[in-house]
Amino acid sequence: MSTKDKSIDEQIAELDTSIRKEAGIELLYKRAGLLISKGENAKAINDYYRILKLDESQKFAKTKIEFLKTILRYNNTDVYASPNTNFDPWLE
Repeated sequence: MSTKDKSIDEQIAELDTSIRKEAGIELLYKRAGLLISKGENAKAINDYYRILKLDESQKFAKTKIEFLKTILRYNNTDVYASPNTNFDPWLE
């Protein structure tokens, strides 16, 4: 069965097993991408942090962390509790 035929959950489960044996940067990038496609951004951020622990020079991982944190911040904003409904950065 090719990776196209497998569900995202099955692919993540396989990567989990491989990462437990040996956490490689390529495997972590693959799993993070799958987690993002499932909308599990917080778990993807954790994978990008693990990548940075293995190799601090991974600029793509740093960029993705900031990007995903921004998404999480805006998704978790309660518009009824926040007077900053226009998401003006200077009011945060």
